[in-house]
Amino acid sequence: MFTRIQKFIEPRVRELLVVEDDASEQMSIAELIGASDIRISSANSGGRALELLRERRFDCVILDLKLPDVTGFELLTEIQRDETLREIPIVVFTGRELTQDEEAELRQRAKSIVLKGVQSPERLLDETALFLHRRIGDLPESKQRMIEKLHDSDEPLRDRKVLVVDDDVRNIFALNSLLERHGMNVVTATNGQDAIKLLDQHPDVSLVLTDVMMPEMDGYETMRRIREIPDFRQLPIIALTAKAMKGDRDKCLQAGASDYVAKPVNTEQLLSLVRMWLQP
Repeated sequence: MFTRIQKFIEPRVRELLVVEDDASEQMSIAELIGASDIRISSANSGGRALELLRERRFDCVILDLKLPDVTGFELLTEIQRDETLREIPIVVFTGRELTQDEEAELRQRAKSIVLKGVQSPERLLDETALFLHRRIGDLPESKQRMIEKLHDSDEPLRDRKVLVVDDDVRNIFALNSLLERHGMNVVTATNGQDAIKLLDQHPDVSLVLTDVMMPEMDGYETMRRIREIPDFRQLPIIALTAKAMKGDRDKCLQAGASDYVAKPVNTEQLLSLVRMWLQP
């Protein structure tokens, strides 16, 4: 066991597979992420991606959903069927507008989704650094600045309205204080029924943070009820739960959560998620 751990943590070149049929996009990704500690391979089709994945071990995959032979969803299904491949972290990198069902499916199969847009290079660099176990301090200074800017900027949060749902007033106070310090406007509810009423009164809410373990209507039911309202089917919802049990994440996502954070909440992790979901 200790030998396996030592092998995992010792310095080595990490293997990244980019599954993308656009050659210029492949080059952009390689320029963004490439360095001496990363070896990048490219596949311009789902079939070629599976060949490479079965030939050698990869530490992370960046996957575009639009491929010439199969869809990204079909490729993810094939990867999940293969016991030797299903644990590889996959970052979906797409410019496609996703339906709620597609997004929920991807969040169960992939480690991360990065939508192509203004801050997508920073997010893609940040997400792959996590799965490739890169130390941010070892990256070139320009790339360190990209990630720092992504993590530190309050611009996506400023003047946005967030609904906090928790039956413990101490948790509400702590979350209020944190979010208001970063320029957000906070409305609060102590149960699911009040949360749904408040959404009706505040249609400009940009994000919901909800506890899962609440009396009467729990967080799962609250999220399901929110998703039944047409105007809020795409509203970002982050579930907060004290139970970091296996399967809880899938249960949250199936109920309608966009993301999941276990209590006690790591404030930096939570802020990073909030920034990510509120990116323009």
